Amino acid sequence: MFYDPLQFPFTRALRENWEKIYAEYLGVRSELVDWVETDLYDEGWQVFGLFDFPDGAELTANTKKCPVAAHLVRHYFARHGAAGFSVLAPMTRIKPHTGYQGEYLRCHLGLHIPDGDCGLRVAGEVRRWQSGDVLVFDDRVEHAAWNLTDSERVVMLIDFVPDL
Repeated sequence: MFYDPLQFPFTRALRENWEKIYAEYLGVRSELVDWVETDLYDEGWQVFGLFDFPDGAELTANTKKCPVAAHLVRHYFARHGAAGFSVLAPMTRIKPHTGYQGEYLRCHLGLHIPDGDCGLRVAGEVRRWQSGDVLVFDDRVEHAAWNLTDSERVVMLIDFVPDL
């Protein structure tokens, strides 16, 4: 299930700073690591963490390299879990799965979204990321993602507890 991102106060700040955040990603791109849950994909899903799962502990060495992104998480997300960059290589599929149960919703800020078949399905509803725009969804329900293009898909991912 998707949420209207405009109901969250962080949306504007993320949109206004997306190009700076993308530039920070480009600076750490060579430090990506494979997502640990390898049963969810065959290959091609990598991440760079800024704040760790589940309690949002700061990964200081990484946040120093991405000061804009780290500041926005600290300032706009009073209660957050994991945050960082999530990258799907060309021709990558993340299998349908449910996320960890708890209070968190998930925010994706599109940083580099290729043209073509690249999307996210949550509870049967499909959306497409857009560079510089935000999607908010409940990853505790079944969801899947794919990038069936010839270019990488990059989002900033933030798990947060909403004040709704």
